[in-house]
Amino acid sequence: MRQHFLFRLLAISLLGCCLQLTAADKPRVLVLTDIENEPDDAMSMVRLLVYANQFDIDGLVATTSIHQRARVAPQRIRQIVSAYSKVRDNLELHEKGFPTGDELLAKVTEGLPVYGMAGVGEGKDSPGSDLLIRAVDRDDPRPLWVPVWGGPSVLAQALWKVQHTRSAEALAKFVAKLRVYTISDQDDSGPWIRQNFPTLFYIVSPGLGAGGAYHHATWSGISGDNFSGRFAGGDFSVVTNEWLETNIRRKGPLGAEYPRWEYLMEGDTPSFLNLIANGLNDPAHPDWGGWGGRYTLYTPPTQKWFLQPETRPIWTDAADEVMGTDGKWHTGNHESIWRWRVAFQNDFAARMDWTIKPYANANHPPVARVASGNTLTAKPGQRVDFSAEGSTDPDGDALSYLWFYYGEPGTIALSNSRTGAPLEVHDFDQAKAWVVIPSKFSMPPGAGTMHFILAVTDHGTPRLTRYQRVIVTVAP
Repeated sequence: MRQHFLFRLLAISLLGCCLQLTAADKPRVLVLTDIENEPDDAMSMVRLLVYANQFDIDGLVATTSIHQRARVAPQRIRQIVSAYSKVRDNLELHEKGFPTGDELLAKVTEGLPVYGMAGVGEGKDSPGSDLLIRAVDRDDPRPLWVPVWGGPSVLAQALWKVQHTRSAEALAKFVAKLRVYTISDQDDSGPWIRQNFPTLFYIVSPGLGAGGAYHHATWSGISGDNFSGRFAGGDFSVVTNEWLETNIRRKGPLGAEYPRWEYLMEGDTPSFLNLIANGLNDPAHPDWGGWGGRYTLYTPPTQKWFLQPETRPIWTDAADEVMGTDGKWHTGNHESIWRWRVAFQNDFAARMDWTIKPYANANHPPVARVASGNTLTAKPGQRVDFSAEGSTDPDGDALSYLWFYYGEPGTIALSNSRTGAPLEVHDFDQAKAWVVIPSKFSMPPGAGTMHFILAVTDHGTPRLTRYQRVIVTVAP
């Protein structure tokens, strides 16, 4: 018995080593948050911190917004980080690479307590904008992701200063390192940024809340079924305050910092969900879809909730067609997030277990593998075989498999498609599956692409899912 126990400890240690992301794999993140304007920012901060080993966090910056114009609340960030420090060592038992609480506290700062463009210009620097400039300037080849949960005026000031103090070449280099995802436009600086820095990588559903911006925004697909988004099809049971009370709030000192929602759960969380290494997400390809939604690059037509017309392509709303929990097909941009809702909620619940439980008493995600390869080539009418052999679970749990065609990210449009089910994957619930590439389809000149997703789900509690994406290039 003792030998078995020692062997399990060794296996756990080796597993933690294997799951630790290298520095080159971790996205760099600097968060701008109007925390304390309502509960959802604090909720998102708790979720961000239990995934803190997945990122290099360069800053946590308290800002203003349309909902909180004249104050910032860095003390609330520090309160949540202090709770994180109490559970950090327990998190480290489950996966390696979590920063210490002191390391994160040193990166908490603030912007000016003024609204929008009133905080941009000569003499408007802040500890937050200075930190952002230093983060971009760091000698690191990785881009800096800036999830914006409130107004982006701190980012606007950093860009303004670089524009006015550096050469055009240096400005272009600075802008090229930034990756921005804003939760709509929560002040007037977002449209100014997009207009004045046309090459900036920018994900947004444009507009202010008045007039319908939040209703139409992709991010509201996380939980806005009955308020911001008002849509059907998603499993609302896993975003209720009751579910969150049981699965998040009651779990230790960090869970205690997770408030009850007033309007919706974690409207800001989609800004970093696509940065989590789950095998599905690819931050460099917002159009491929993932836990944080799917976005395509175009100049959106002006809507009544826009602050001004968009003048350049941005990464913005894209539609997915998904079977809902009501047994009906639903099409829209919200669907690109809520289709993954049960998986990312279960994942959050498991990580909250990690804050309080030993390794042996918690569940850990499976490792999905595609033995047949992640990039394949085929011709029209050809059979393509997939294999998930080699997929494993660290806890020894049984695994379930799901293979499905994710048509929207590809460049092929099937001419004989049926609504919601354009292509049958044979043996879709087995480790080995196969598909016949259709003979009739439309696509741009040259080769086209088709995306297939493998979802591997364990039978632990809660059930956890990891993915692999297979891209088939079809040459006529």
